[in-house]
Amino acid sequence: MLTPERANDNNKPTVDYLDGFIDETQAADFLCQSVRTLQKWLVSGFGPHFYKPGRSVRYRRRDLLVWVESCQGTQR
Repeated sequence: MLTPERANDNNKPTVDYLDGFIDETQAADFLCQSVRTLQKWLVSGFGPHFYKPGRSVRYRRRDLLVWVESCQGTQR
C-alpha cells in the first residue's frame, strides 16, 4: 500500500498524492472491492470517474474520494 507524503502538520495528503493516477488493482484495493467489480461498474456506467489512456484504465485518487463521499447514505 502506498503511503502518502505529508505536506504539513495537519497530516493531510499533498495535492500531488491526491491528483496522482492509480491502476485498477490499486483502485480496487482503495475501494475494498475486486478488480472485476470495478470493471462491471465501468461497463454499466456506475462507479467513479475513470481515464482510459490507450488500453489501460486509470483512476485519480481525488475522483475515488469524491465518488465515495457521494455514495454515503445511498444504496445501490
